[in-house]
Amino acid sequence: MKDFFRQSMAWLHTWVGLLLAWVLYFMFVTGTAGYLDTEIDRWMMPEAPVADYASPSEQTLKIATDYLSEHAPQAQRWFIGLPLDRNTPYPRVFWNGARGEGIETTGNLQLDLATGMALAARDTAGGQTLYQMHWRMHYLPRSISDWIVGVSTMFMFVALITGVIVHKKIFKDFFTFRPGKGQRSWLDAHNVLSVVSLPFQLMITWSGLIFMMFIYMPLIVVAWYGSESDGGQAFIDDVFTPPALVEANSESAPLVAIDTLIAEAQHLWGNAPIASLDIHHPNNANARIIMRGNNAAGPLNAADVLVFDGVSGELLAEQPALHSNAKGFRDLMLGLHEGLFAGPLLRALYVLSGLLGAGMIATGLVLWSVKRRQRVEKAQQTPHLGLRLVENLNVATIIGLPVAIAAYFWANRLLPLDMTNRADWEVHSLFLVWLTMFLHAVLRPTHRAWQEQAWLAAGAFALLPLLNALTTDRHLGNSLFAGDWVMAGFDLAVLALGLGFAALAKGLHAKSAKQSPLQAEKALRDQQVAAPRSAHG
Repeated sequence: MKDFFRQSMAWLHTWVGLLLAWVLYFMFVTGTAGYLDTEIDRWMMPEAPVADYASPSEQTLKIATDYLSEHAPQAQRWFIGLPLDRNTPYPRVFWNGARGEGIETTGNLQLDLATGMALAARDTAGGQTLYQMHWRMHYLPRSISDWIVGVSTMFMFVALITGVIVHKKIFKDFFTFRPGKGQRSWLDAHNVLSVVSLPFQLMITWSGLIFMMFIYMPLIVVAWYGSESDGGQAFIDDVFTPPALVEANSESAPLVAIDTLIAEAQHLWGNAPIASLDIHHPNNANARIIMRGNNAAGPLNAADVLVFDGVSGELLAEQPALHSNAKGFRDLMLGLHEGLFAGPLLRALYVLSGLLGAGMIATGLVLWSVKRRQRVEKAQQTPHLGLRLVENLNVATIIGLPVAIAAYFWANRLLPLDMTNRADWEVHSLFLVWLTMFLHAVLRPTHRAWQEQAWLAAGAFALLPLLNALTTDRHLGNSLFAGDWVMAGFDLAVLALGLGFAALAKGLHAKSAKQSPLQAEKALRDQQVAAPRSAHG
């Protein structure tokens, strides 16, 4: 019974790990890039200045409110994000519901503190779009992408649990790797990567499900608030909306001086930094100013909140970051998932763990195809359609996706700066190149496709610093001497990736060259065995 249970778990682990593994690999790669989203943003906007976190909040808020007063004077809402750390390198302003001739109804942009105007940088999709791909699937509507992501994440969670059950010698597997042993080497690599990153994989998978819990488990809300649409809104208002908010009226009134509110907030919070101001109904008698503290100071994805009367400046409500145990647990899981609180070393660990997770999925996919390929060759059968499909998908996903991401960066430097919908075409370039990688994998022999795409990835990443030097003045020669570690770090990181893919390509070539004489000898031996049978047949 015990052996039967483990065998059934092994079967379940194999198939839930395979069916959506390519989607999970895409989620892991793009999600891992999200831990470096602001650094990627900066490289993709080489015109942007080095971030300045030393500017006083009062000065930054004045610049932001002046900008909003000029460009969105009748908006229903203003939002100002202050530059505190790498999560918000520049002041950000957002508005919606603006009215008036020549006024944009909505806006979302970063400001240059030196000029008080919008940051003068190229239109780019940036690192944030790359990060959002891992849960929005970019081209798909949310009603579809949310469920694809949810089902894939649940498959991942089941694969992790069954993997722990199957590998009863899990700690021994951590120290076991036998290179050059074919299928056994792939299994060892899969085991090592899985065990090393297991705590991270369990956390990131479980917290990812919690992120979307109200989509996947709507009946919990319905049970308390009813099934009508206003019931869902009532739930959001109770759990997520700050208190003391009201609708606008027809009476105009000027906003209170922001610096007086800052002084009161710092008195209440002990000089803790202010992260953002959310102003509802600016220049209206019912204006409300919501001030939030810095929620990147710890793993709890929530912040202390103060709500002020926007005209009189009276403090109307205080809401601590942790005001409900249930919401606090959810906020903790979301904070751990996003990792916004992480310093440089912990962020590096997040990135490493994400890459190990992608490697775990990749080695599992290769292991599946290697095992089936060996069975087919041993039985001297023709590879079936399913095996060929998996092998093609493996090449185009495991290597082809990084090639496509490199193309995304190349497009940022090569597309004309005045091009219409330039940011969209950066993303289109990524997916068009990825589609090309799929076609290449189908048209070429599998072992050749692996080598050729690995060499392509090596060149695409390793040459990015050269491309950067030819198209901007923010290249390694300048950024290193200027101490601009974001720009220099990106160039050095992609150079390291290029070298890594070059090593992979070289290893694949050496393995192919070594196997070719053996395969030729085997084919000749098979022909010699088959000849007498044909003669007597």
